[in-house]
Amino acid sequence: MKILLTGANGYIGMRLLPLLLKQNHEIVCAVRDEKRLSVDDKIKSQIDIVEIDFLEDKPVDIPQDIDVAYYLIHSMSSSTTDFDDLEAKAAKRFVELLRPTQVKQVIYLSGIVNQEELSKHLKSRKQVEQILTDAPFSLTVIRAGIIVGSGSASFEILRDLCEKLPVMITPKWVNTKSQPIAIRDVLFYLTNVIDRKDCFNKAFDIAGPDMMTYRDMMKAYAEVRDLPLSIINVPVMTPKLSSYWLYFVTATSYKLAQNLVDSMKVDVTTTDFRLQNKLNHQPIKYKDAIRLAFDKIEQNQVISSWKDSKVSGRFSKEDLNRFVKVPKYGCLIDHQSKTVDDPQKTMDKIWEIGGKRGWYYADALWKIRGFIDKILGGVGLRRGRTNISSINPGDALDFWRVILADKQEKRLLLYAEMKVPGEAWLEFYIDDNDILHQNATFRPKGLKGRLYWYTMLPFHYFIFAGMLNRLAKS
Repeated sequence: MKILLTGANGYIGMRLLPLLLKQNHEIVCAVRDEKRLSVDDKIKSQIDIVEIDFLEDKPVDIPQDIDVAYYLIHSMSSSTTDFDDLEAKAAKRFVELLRPTQVKQVIYLSGIVNQEELSKHLKSRKQVEQILTDAPFSLTVIRAGIIVGSGSASFEILRDLCEKLPVMITPKWVNTKSQPIAIRDVLFYLTNVIDRKDCFNKAFDIAGPDMMTYRDMMKAYAEVRDLPLSIINVPVMTPKLSSYWLYFVTATSYKLAQNLVDSMKVDVTTTDFRLQNKLNHQPIKYKDAIRLAFDKIEQNQVISSWKDSKVSGRFSKEDLNRFVKVPKYGCLIDHQSKTVDDPQKTMDKIWEIGGKRGWYYADALWKIRGFIDKILGGVGLRRGRTNISSINPGDALDFWRVILADKQEKRLLLYAEMKVPGEAWLEFYIDDNDILHQNATFRPKGLKGRLYWYTMLPFHYFIFAGMLNRLAKS
């Protein structure tokens, strides 16, 4: 079948794509930026790609012979005020673009909405469901609760909390109930409702076998990881304080933290097991889902992470392509170069920079800078990186965003998402004479930007010189 996959470079889409190819479907990936589709050349050779921003009204050529489409578009992390309007706009544009096609079925991944009082996020999910229901195609809605898997926002936040805090003072939402579901189960349901007539124009809840509070989930995580954990519940922590708590302790953005706290007040449970019975599927238990997630992490096989989404940083609505050309006019530049011992080894080092590997020199100072950035409302260093040895354009890398990563050209270009009074680029490339060039470019914003640059200049010279030497040596 010919399938349109929206959100193809998102957390779910990246994992769904190879499974659909294994089922021998013909896949058309809808992405805002083709360069940010982080799949290898083998997969790219098997798919078609169309660039679509569902928040814009630009003309788009979607193949008319689409049979099935997945709707995996979310805007929750990009705003705390109008994300519901953005989600409604995107859904209406999706329907408009699919009208001329011969699509028979749309599969929509939503959230469980069984409570009378819903969070803004879940209300938005329900609103999108209604927009898609009113459209001229058959709709299959799969409503999931908290998804547990390596790289998922819920799992990574839980992981941050339990790994870093042996003692937690928690707000009352830790007693909210949920039925966490493994990412493998979500993908099973998404791939097994394709073209099933008995699933047309129906909505199904999917959930794991364990009914748990957030407190239970953290305790179970600590047991699996053999970590000490004490949880002290206090009733006085406001939603704003809870959001700040998540923001400072975990790698989440403040906007996402606010929306998550709002959702955490609502029970996400179900008694609907129709799809589970229909497909004769037994979901994975919560502790087993955690063990499977760590199997992937330890084998460096994390396919996708919410942190690589643009909404995890400062530039959720920016076109990253505009940062590819590093400006020269009005910029302050620190350029250093050194002949390398072994170009291939140096490139491998560059491709492993950041995250757990660190920055090769004065890592303590990098951590201090990350802590200061977090205090100032930036992303800090906690995002790390998804994979220890591969980089793709658009990936998050500590408090940088990967703009260009081309091993053939021997060039890596990063753009700063830290809080700075201006714009900053960090570039590495090796020329034909085996000379490694390292450029730190800063375009200051007013006098404040220039004062920042000259204040940091001694540290830059010290840190960047040390890093260059370590990179150049085999």
